[in-house]
Amino acid sequence: MTDAAPAPPPAPIPGEGVRDRDSQSRRPARGVDHLVLCVADLEAAGARYERLGFTVTPRAQHDWGTANRLVQFERRSFLEVLTVAAPDLIPEHGARRFSFGAHNRDYLARREGFSMLVFDAADARADRDEFAAKGLADLEPFDFQRQATLPSGERVTVAFSLAFVPPADAPEAAVFTCQQHAPQHFWKPDYQRHENGAREIAEVVMVADEPAALRSYWEGVQGPDAVAERADGGLSVETARGAVLVLSPDAYREAYGEPPRADAPASPHFAAFRVGVSDLAAVEKLLIGRGVETRWAPAGLIVPSENLFGTALAFAQL
Repeated sequence: MTDAAPAPPPAPIPGEGVRDRDSQSRRPARGVDHLVLCVADLEAAGARYERLGFTVTPRAQHDWGTANRLVQFERRSFLEVLTVAAPDLIPEHGARRFSFGAHNRDYLARREGFSMLVFDAADARADRDEFAAKGLADLEPFDFQRQATLPSGERVTVAFSLAFVPPADAPEAAVFTCQQHAPQHFWKPDYQRHENGAREIAEVVMVADEPAALRSYWEGVQGPDAVAERADGGLSVETARGAVLVLSPDAYREAYGEPPRADAPASPHFAAFRVGVSDLAAVEKLLIGRGVETRWAPAGLIVPSENLFGTALAFAQL
């Protein structure tokens, strides 16, 4: 611990909760599905997340050269800790083809960190058509399947369709929606029980020098009613599950207790996420007992980015 005494559970960051969340007609259709967290050493990263009290799934391999391990949450979101396992298999970007593998390969060549934000999709092709009609992106959907290992050890096939909608002028901040075709094989309670009591991804943070310049993009992805200006000049983007904050470097420093990483790009990029837990005091005790360096900040109990493969993590009380 870098602070001498524990702090009380943090209050919501100013600017959050500005909308009437009981108004279903105004609630965005898309929720945070998962985050892609690029790492050089997948096994070391898996061990690190386990040390933080997360249950981590077995390693899985994609046909196009990346491999992952997941952290699932009971409220139907997850972390995808990902590495490049077979560079020779990765396809390049095309005129209307966004390559998941190439994006993460190129990201990892520069640094480790939070490379992609993913929203859920009921129909990825309908999402693609919607994004194209709004002038956001006109990219081909991507369909794939892979083998997954159930808690029982049984091997099953899971399948997905993706609709990419990367923001312009933000090469390190890819966004897409993900439709699951075999959710019964993917979501498993045994993988959603965590020693630290984690239950959901509550918040995702993008850092941008001019947050307001991204307003039209986020309105296109989630709808105009989902986006609100924060008191600090940033943006708060409501989703059907979790929130996206777009913060200036100074506002990020205030919320998470650290500046943007020195190796972070000048363009908008994802920097941090917040996980909701059932007992924040118990999480602090767990991490102290395991010698994990943390600090308190307005966003919660922080694991600094320098100690978590380039991405800051905040634990906060549900």
